[in-house]
Amino acid sequence: MPEPGDAEEQPQEEEEEDEAARRGPQLSARGLKLETFGCLSSSGADSSSEKTSCPASTMSDIYESAANSLGLFSSPCLTKVELRLTCKGISDRDALSKPDPCVVLNMQSHGQWMEVDRTETIRSCVNPTYSKVFTLDFYFEEVQRLRFELFDINSSHNGMKEADFLGSVECTLGQIISQRKLSKALLRPGGTVGKAIITITAEELTGNDDYIELSFSARKLDDKDFFSKSDPFLEIYRVNDDATMQLVYRTETVMNNLNPVWKTFKVSLNSLCSGDHDRKLQCTVWDWDSNGKHDYIGDFEASFKEMKGAIDGRQVQWPCINPKYKVKKKNYRNSGIVILNQCKVIKMHSFLDYIMGGCQIQFTVAIDFTASNGDPRNSCSLHYIHPYQPNEYLKALVSVGEICQDYDSDKMFPAFGFGARIPPDFQVSHDFAVNFNEDNPECAGIQGVVEAYQACLPKLQLYGPTNIAPIIQKVAKTASQEVHTKEAMQYFILLILTDGVITDMADTREAIMLDGDDGILRSPKGEPVLRDIVQFVPFRSFKHASPAALAKSVLAEVPNQVVDYYNSKGIKPKVPSEYQSSRPFGP
Repeated sequence: MPEPGDAEEQPQEEEEEDEAARRGPQLSARGLKLETFGCLSSSGADSSSEKTSCPASTMSDIYESAANSLGLFSSPCLTKVELRLTCKGISDRDALSKPDPCVVLNMQSHGQWMEVDRTETIRSCVNPTYSKVFTLDFYFEEVQRLRFELFDINSSHNGMKEADFLGSVECTLGQIISQRKLSKALLRPGGTVGKAIITITAEELTGNDDYIELSFSARKLDDKDFFSKSDPFLEIYRVNDDATMQLVYRTETVMNNLNPVWKTFKVSLNSLCSGDHDRKLQCTVWDWDSNGKHDYIGDFEASFKEMKGAIDGRQVQWPCINPKYKVKKKNYRNSGIVILNQCKVIKMHSFLDYIMGGCQIQFTVAIDFTASNGDPRNSCSLHYIHPYQPNEYLKALVSVGEICQDYDSDKMFPAFGFGARIPPDFQVSHDFAVNFNEDNPECAGIQGVVEAYQACLPKLQLYGPTNIAPIIQKVAKTASQEVHTKEAMQYFILLILTDGVITDMADTREAIMLDGDDGILRSPKGEPVLRDIVQFVPFRSFKHASPAALAKSVLAEVPNQVVDYYNSKGIKPKVPSEYQSSRPFGP
């Protein structure tokens, strides 16, 4: 472990920060949002940094200097779009079998490609149509670069480690939206143009973001196999205004069963019928074959209006018809019955629904006081206190805090420090209150946090190491108490300001479940994690940008995270008429 203030720590700092950038947004299962800055220092400092002081009269001036530079930033996104994919002409890499293709969607952020999502894997298929829908936020003012990577998945392994990379296509989200349907040839490994074509179709999400949960089964389906029973799966297509058909959902295959019960699934109302309850839906039942040449069993037409008949617990049934059999067989009735056992409308609440229902954003800040930040007397230090100008940490703190404080009624913010020797015994602490009041670490407003920070700095000895797991665990413990209320009243955000050299990375990963390399993020113990709650923002990327741009990057995901968290817990927002704040709003 390097000594605090060791100049050799700086190259490691950049490696850690680059690793954070490569990871991008990570996942965890807690209701805690972690925002981490990697602020760069150009010089080291020794571990016995002397105390410095700053006139108290300049504290509010510095706060105002940082606050006044903030501007209003635009709404989170212009609209949401859904992307659907098809591929044509995928080459057979194995002469004995067809490929099992899967497409991985990556998006570029700060020069790094990050996986956003992936389609299902379709077995033995050279012309796949995927039922997976990618939902993305569209920003008109930004160039959103996308890369679609095609893999042939080993049939005995679903992971990407043993998958064959077949090629990729790069484009921007704007290009897809402007053309509505974009087709491009796949670039094979080595950069040569292949014969395979990938087609991406874009559709704007309408104002109705509700989801529909459907549970289908069937009985007495035709048997299409000689030595066993049919292996049925169901496809649902939406019939568009131009008479084309768009795949909405494909169920799993139920093997060797003429009376299948398919798994319950969810689709957006927009995907299912474009919000038109009378729109025709074409539903087809197939008998799956390993060679990809599936046998047709029959089909039927439906609409969401008909499906709503199953909302009250009743079953809705359709005869599955094979037109050829209907013509050829005199006594033909049907090729089976398809049954909708459940139709449930899931209301998708918005961020504003929760905020207007009384949900408070509980903002906490934690500041790195390790020696690697540099001697506060040195202008290169991240803790440098200029008489009239905010240092790097204060710029970040004010830019983010100014946004969050509008959603907290009492405007009292806990502020912690880590990595310093603190009075009176000057032992190293990794979770001390910046105001030195452990019983009440809250500060009055963002200006109060700034003043507490500047008041404590002369009394500390910058030291180390940079352990952030203790502070994460402390805030997570407080946040976990909110889970038991089963109400959407408090959502916790932790802003960690650090120079990027995290010493206890293993413990930090355990605290927020950061690790994963197979598309499914996992804790160090291998547990799959559920939600994206971590946003790493390298401060150096915003060195010459406005504080508003910095705040936008840090907080852009918060609205979706709030909604995802409460929806995953089945917690509905209170209606504004039911909510009465028990605390008066601060000034």
